[in-house]
Amino acid sequence: MAILKRILVGLIVIAALIALGLFGYAKYTGIWNIFFPSTHHDKKAPTITRDIPRPALLVFSKTNQFRHRESIEGGLIHFEALAKRRGWGFFATENGAVFNTDQLAMFDTVLFLNATGDMLNDTQEQAFQRWMESGGGWLGVHAAGDGSHKTWDWYMENFIGAPYVAHILGPQFQTATVVTEDQSHPVNRGIPSTWEHEEEWYSWASSPRETGFNILATVDESTYSPIQNWRGESNDLSMGDHPVVWSNCVGTGRSVYATMGHRASAFKQPQYQQILENALEWTLGVIADPRCSAPDATATE
Repeated sequence: MAILKRILVGLIVIAALIALGLFGYAKYTGIWNIFFPSTHHDKKAPTITRDIPRPALLVFSKTNQFRHRESIEGGLIHFEALAKRRGWGFFATENGAVFNTDQLAMFDTVLFLNATGDMLNDTQEQAFQRWMESGGGWLGVHAAGDGSHKTWDWYMENFIGAPYVAHILGPQFQTATVVTEDQSHPVNRGIPSTWEHEEEWYSWASSPRETGFNILATVDESTYSPIQNWRGESNDLSMGDHPVVWSNCVGTGRSVYATMGHRASAFKQPQYQQILENALEWTLGVIADPRCSAPDATATE
Protein backbone atom coordinates (compact mmCIF):
# COMPACT_ATOMS: atom_id res chain seq x y z
CA MET A 1 0.00 0.00 0.00
CA ALA A 2 2.79 2.41 0.88
CA ILE A 3 4.46 1.74 -2.47
CA LEU A 4 1.19 2.47 -4.31
CA LYS A 5 0.81 5.73 -2.40
CA ARG A 6 4.33 6.78 -3.34
CA ILE A 7 3.65 5.91 -6.99
CA LEU A 8 0.39 7.87 -6.93
CA VAL A 9 2.06 10.90 -5.33
CA GLY A 10 4.85 10.68 -7.88
CA LEU A 11 2.37 10.59 -10.76
CA ILE A 12 0.50 13.57 -9.33
CA VAL A 13 3.77 15.53 -9.01
CA ILE A 14 4.76 14.66 -12.57
CA ALA A 15 1.33 15.66 -13.87
CA ALA A 16 1.51 18.94 -11.96
CA LEU A 17 4.97 19.71 -13.33
CA ILE A 18 3.80 18.95 -16.86
CA ALA A 19 0.75 21.15 -16.38
CA LEU A 20 2.89 23.99 -14.99
CA GLY A 21 5.31 23.60 -17.84
CA LEU A 22 2.54 23.71 -20.43
CA PHE A 23 0.97 26.70 -18.69
CA GLY A 24 4.30 28.52 -18.62
CA TYR A 25 4.90 27.73 -22.29
CA ALA A 26 1.42 28.93 -23.23
CA LYS A 27 1.87 32.17 -21.31
CA TYR A 28 5.36 32.80 -22.69
CA THR A 29 4.42 32.17 -26.32
CA GLY A 30 1.16 34.10 -26.13
CA ILE A 31 -1.03 31.10 -26.94
CA TRP A 32 -2.78 31.37 -23.56
CA ASN A 33 -4.38 34.70 -24.44
CA ILE A 34 -5.87 33.28 -27.63
CA PHE A 35 -8.12 31.03 -25.58
CA PHE A 36 -8.32 33.27 -22.49
CA PRO A 37 -8.03 36.87 -23.77
CA SER A 38 -7.50 39.62 -21.22
CA THR A 39 -9.84 42.59 -20.88
CA HIS A 40 -7.48 44.58 -18.65
CA HIS A 41 -7.58 48.34 -19.24
CA ASP A 42 -4.95 50.59 -17.72
CA LYS A 43 -6.16 53.51 -15.59
CA LYS A 44 -2.99 55.39 -14.61
CA ALA A 45 -1.16 57.04 -17.48
CA PRO A 46 2.63 56.62 -17.86
CA THR A 47 5.01 59.46 -17.06
CA ILE A 48 6.36 61.15 -20.20
CA THR A 49 8.86 64.01 -20.09
CA ARG A 50 7.58 67.19 -21.69
CA ASP A 51 10.78 67.87 -23.63
CA ILE A 52 10.32 65.00 -26.10
CA PRO A 53 11.43 66.32 -29.53
CA ARG A 54 9.06 66.64 -32.47
CA PRO A 55 8.02 65.02 -34.64
CA ALA A 56 7.43 62.31 -32.09
CA LEU A 57 6.58 58.63 -32.35
CA LEU A 58 4.56 56.67 -29.77
CA VAL A 59 5.04 52.89 -30.04
CA PHE A 60 2.22 50.90 -28.46
CA SER A 61 2.51 47.12 -28.07
CA LYS A 62 -0.10 46.08 -25.49
CA THR A 63 -1.25 42.49 -26.02
CA ASN A 64 -4.52 41.34 -24.51
CA GLN A 65 -4.54 38.48 -27.00
CA PHE A 66 -1.70 36.66 -28.78
CA ARG A 67 1.70 38.18 -28.03
CA HIS A 68 4.33 38.26 -30.78
CA ARG A 69 7.09 38.37 -28.21
CA GLU A 70 10.08 38.09 -30.55
CA SER A 71 8.71 40.58 -33.06
CA ILE A 72 7.78 43.14 -30.42
CA GLU A 73 11.24 42.97 -28.89
CA GLY A 74 12.95 43.21 -32.28
CA GLY A 75 10.57 45.92 -33.47
CA LEU A 76 11.21 48.10 -30.43
CA ILE A 77 14.95 47.91 -31.06
CA HIS A 78 14.45 48.73 -34.74
CA PHE A 79 12.10 51.67 -34.29
CA GLU A 80 14.02 53.22 -31.42
CA ALA A 81 17.21 53.10 -33.47
CA LEU A 82 15.39 54.55 -36.48
CA ALA A 83 13.94 57.41 -34.41
CA LYS A 84 17.37 58.17 -32.96
CA ARG A 85 18.97 58.20 -36.40
CA ARG A 86 16.29 60.51 -37.79
CA GLY A 87 16.15 62.77 -34.75
CA TRP A 88 12.52 61.94 -33.98
CA GLY A 89 11.04 61.82 -30.50
CA PHE A 90 10.36 58.29 -29.29
CA PHE A 91 8.38 56.74 -26.46
CA ALA A 92 7.30 53.08 -26.12
CA THR A 93 4.65 51.76 -23.76
CA GLU A 94 2.12 48.99 -23.20
CA ASN A 95 0.03 51.24 -20.98
CA GLY A 96 -3.29 52.01 -22.69
CA ALA A 97 -3.94 54.96 -20.39
CA VAL A 98 -1.50 56.94 -22.57
CA PHE A 99 -4.48 57.41 -24.88
CA ASN A 100 -5.63 60.62 -23.29
CA THR A 101 -5.96 64.10 -24.83
CA ASP A 102 -2.92 65.65 -23.13
CA GLN A 103 -0.41 62.88 -23.82
CA LEU A 104 -1.56 62.12 -27.37
CA ALA A 105 -0.97 65.80 -28.15
CA MET A 106 2.74 65.16 -27.51
CA PHE A 107 2.97 62.79 -30.49
CA ASP A 108 2.55 62.91 -34.25
CA THR A 109 2.22 59.19 -35.00
CA VAL A 110 1.10 56.19 -32.97
CA LEU A 111 2.58 52.87 -34.07
CA PHE A 112 0.66 49.72 -33.14
CA LEU A 113 3.49 47.18 -32.97
CA ASN A 114 1.68 43.82 -32.93
CA ALA A 115 -0.81 45.24 -30.44
CA THR A 116 -3.72 42.83 -29.97
CA GLY A 117 -7.03 42.41 -28.25
CA ASP A 118 -9.37 44.70 -26.33
CA MET A 119 -6.63 47.12 -25.30
CA LEU A 120 -8.44 50.39 -24.53
CA ASN A 121 -11.55 51.40 -22.65
CA ASP A 122 -14.25 53.54 -24.30
CA THR A 123 -12.79 56.86 -23.09
CA GLN A 124 -9.31 55.95 -24.38
CA GLU A 125 -10.68 54.84 -27.74
CA GLN A 126 -12.61 58.09 -28.13
CA ALA A 127 -9.56 60.19 -27.24
CA PHE A 128 -7.53 58.35 -29.88
CA GLN A 129 -10.28 58.71 -32.48
CA ARG A 130 -10.51 62.48 -31.96
CA TRP A 131 -6.73 62.85 -32.09
CA MET A 132 -6.49 60.74 -35.24
CA GLU A 133 -9.29 62.49 -37.10
CA SER A 134 -7.77 65.87 -36.25
CA GLY A 135 -4.51 65.16 -38.07
CA GLY A 136 -2.79 62.36 -36.18
CA GLY A 137 -0.82 59.56 -37.80
CA TRP A 138 -1.11 55.78 -37.38
CA LEU A 139 1.10 52.91 -38.52
CA GLY A 140 -0.06 49.37 -37.84
CA VAL A 141 2.25 46.37 -38.04
CA HIS A 142 1.12 42.75 -38.59
CA ALA A 143 -1.19 41.75 -35.71
CA ALA A 144 -2.55 45.30 -35.58
CA GLY A 145 -4.85 44.01 -38.34
CA ASP A 146 -5.78 40.58 -37.04
CA GLY A 147 -9.15 39.37 -35.79
CA SER A 148 -8.60 40.49 -32.19
CA HIS A 149 -9.76 44.03 -33.09
CA LYS A 150 -13.10 43.09 -34.63
CA THR A 151 -15.23 44.58 -31.83
CA TRP A 152 -13.78 48.10 -32.34
CA ASP A 153 -15.87 49.17 -35.31
CA TRP A 154 -14.22 52.57 -35.88
CA TYR A 155 -10.77 50.95 -35.90
CA MET A 156 -11.77 48.27 -38.40
CA GLU A 157 -13.57 50.72 -40.69
CA ASN A 158 -10.78 53.30 -40.78
CA PHE A 159 -7.57 51.29 -40.52
CA ILE A 160 -8.21 47.74 -41.76
CA GLY A 161 -11.25 47.78 -44.04
CA ALA A 162 -12.13 44.07 -44.07
CA PRO A 163 -12.65 41.20 -41.60
CA TYR A 164 -9.55 39.12 -40.88
CA VAL A 165 -9.89 35.42 -41.81
CA ALA A 166 -6.68 33.52 -40.98
CA HIS A 167 -2.98 33.08 -41.76
CA ILE A 168 -1.20 30.32 -43.62
CA LEU A 169 -0.13 27.15 -41.83
CA GLY A 170 1.75 24.08 -42.98
CA PRO A 171 4.13 25.73 -43.68
CA GLN A 172 3.48 28.81 -41.56
CA PHE A 173 6.25 30.93 -43.11
CA GLN A 174 6.74 31.17 -46.86
CA THR A 175 8.67 33.42 -49.20
CA ALA A 176 6.46 35.19 -51.72
CA THR A 177 6.67 38.02 -54.25
CA VAL A 178 5.33 41.40 -53.18
CA VAL A 179 4.06 43.62 -55.99
CA THR A 180 4.26 47.40 -55.54
CA GLU A 181 1.23 49.53 -56.45
CA ASP A 182 0.80 53.32 -56.58
CA GLN A 183 4.50 54.06 -56.92
CA SER A 184 3.75 57.79 -56.69
CA HIS A 185 2.79 57.42 -53.03
CA PRO A 186 5.47 58.58 -50.54
CA VAL A 187 5.28 55.23 -48.71
CA ASN A 188 6.60 53.50 -51.84
CA ARG A 189 9.53 55.85 -52.43
CA GLY A 190 12.56 53.80 -53.48
CA ILE A 191 10.65 50.50 -53.52
CA PRO A 192 11.12 48.26 -56.60
CA SER A 193 8.14 47.01 -58.60
CA THR A 194 8.52 43.53 -57.07
CA TRP A 195 10.45 42.16 -54.10
CA GLU A 196 10.68 38.98 -52.04
CA HIS A 197 9.68 38.53 -48.41
CA GLU A 198 9.23 35.57 -46.06
CA GLU A 199 6.16 35.90 -43.85
CA GLU A 200 3.18 34.38 -42.09
CA TRP A 201 0.80 35.76 -44.71
CA TYR A 202 -2.59 37.02 -43.51
CA SER A 203 -5.85 36.84 -45.47
CA TRP A 204 -9.06 38.86 -45.17
CA ALA A 205 -12.65 38.19 -46.19
CA SER A 206 -12.35 40.81 -48.94
CA SER A 207 -9.86 43.30 -50.30
CA PRO A 208 -9.73 46.68 -48.49
CA ARG A 209 -9.61 48.12 -52.01
CA GLU A 210 -13.36 47.45 -52.14
CA THR A 211 -13.99 49.78 -49.20
CA GLY A 212 -11.93 52.65 -50.62
CA PHE A 213 -8.48 52.07 -49.14
CA ASN A 214 -5.43 53.01 -51.20
CA ILE A 215 -3.55 49.80 -51.90
CA LEU A 216 0.23 50.24 -51.86
CA ALA A 217 1.35 46.60 -52.27
CA THR A 218 -0.12 43.18 -52.89
CA VAL A 219 1.27 39.67 -52.57
CA ASP A 220 1.36 37.41 -55.63
CA GLU A 221 -0.54 34.31 -54.50
CA SER A 222 0.99 32.23 -57.31
CA THR A 223 4.40 32.52 -55.59
CA TYR A 224 3.38 30.77 -52.35
CA SER A 225 0.75 28.34 -51.08
CA PRO A 226 -2.15 30.33 -49.56
CA ILE A 227 -3.42 27.33 -47.62
CA GLN A 228 -4.07 26.83 -43.92
CA ASN A 229 -3.53 23.20 -42.91
CA TRP A 230 -5.07 22.87 -39.46
CA ARG A 231 -6.51 19.93 -37.52
CA GLY A 232 -6.55 17.69 -40.56
CA GLU A 233 -8.33 20.25 -42.73
CA SER A 234 -7.03 22.42 -45.56
CA ASN A 235 -8.56 25.87 -45.93
CA ASP A 236 -7.95 27.91 -49.06
CA LEU A 237 -7.06 31.48 -48.02
CA SER A 238 -6.75 32.83 -51.57
CA MET A 239 -8.09 36.32 -52.07
CA GLY A 240 -7.19 36.97 -55.70
CA ASP A 241 -6.64 40.66 -55.03
CA HIS A 242 -4.45 40.26 -51.91
CA PRO A 243 -3.22 43.58 -50.45
CA VAL A 244 -0.43 43.58 -47.87
CA VAL A 245 0.22 47.32 -47.45
CA TRP A 246 -2.43 50.03 -47.64
CA SER A 247 -3.16 53.60 -46.58
CA ASN A 248 -6.19 55.68 -45.71
CA CYS A 249 -7.18 59.20 -44.72
CA VAL A 250 -8.99 59.33 -41.40
CA GLY A 251 -10.39 62.83 -41.23
CA THR A 252 -7.19 64.82 -41.73
CA GLY A 253 -5.13 62.01 -40.23
CA ARG A 254 -2.93 59.61 -42.18
CA SER A 255 -2.88 55.85 -41.63
CA VAL A 256 -0.79 53.00 -43.03
CA TYR A 257 -1.18 49.30 -42.32
CA ALA A 258 1.56 46.81 -43.21
CA THR A 259 0.75 43.13 -42.75
CA MET A 260 4.31 41.84 -42.42
CA GLY A 261 6.14 41.45 -39.10
CA HIS A 262 5.36 38.17 -37.36
CA ARG A 263 9.05 37.64 -36.69
CA ALA A 264 11.79 40.09 -35.78
CA SER A 265 13.63 39.21 -39.00
CA ALA A 266 10.99 41.17 -40.93
CA PHE A 267 12.52 44.40 -39.63
CA LYS A 268 15.83 43.47 -41.27
CA GLN A 269 14.35 42.98 -44.75
CA PRO A 270 15.60 45.99 -46.80
CA GLN A 271 12.42 46.77 -48.73
CA TYR A 272 10.21 46.38 -45.67
CA GLN A 273 12.57 48.56 -43.64
CA GLN A 274 12.24 51.23 -46.31
CA ILE A 275 8.44 50.98 -46.42
CA LEU A 276 8.21 51.36 -42.63
CA GLU A 277 10.53 54.38 -42.62
CA ASN A 278 8.63 55.95 -45.51
CA ALA A 279 5.33 55.26 -43.73
CA LEU A 280 6.59 56.99 -40.60
CA GLU A 281 7.81 59.98 -42.61
CA TRP A 282 4.37 60.27 -44.21
CA THR A 283 2.29 59.79 -41.07
CA LEU A 284 4.57 62.03 -38.99
CA GLY A 285 4.16 64.78 -41.55
CA VAL A 286 7.87 64.89 -42.42
CA ILE A 287 6.93 64.58 -46.10
CA ALA A 288 4.90 67.40 -47.64
CA ASP A 289 1.94 65.73 -49.33
CA PRO A 290 -1.57 66.98 -50.15
CA ARG A 291 -3.26 63.72 -49.23
CA CYS A 292 -5.52 63.91 -46.17
CA SER A 293 -4.62 67.52 -45.38
CA ALA A 294 -7.11 69.41 -47.57
CA PRO A 295 -10.02 71.10 -45.80
CA ASP A 296 -12.43 68.85 -47.67
CA ALA A 297 -10.45 65.64 -46.95
CA THR A 298 -12.78 62.70 -46.68
CA ALA A 299 -12.39 59.41 -44.88
CA THR A 300 -10.63 57.84 -47.86
CA GLU A 301 -7.94 58.83 -50.29
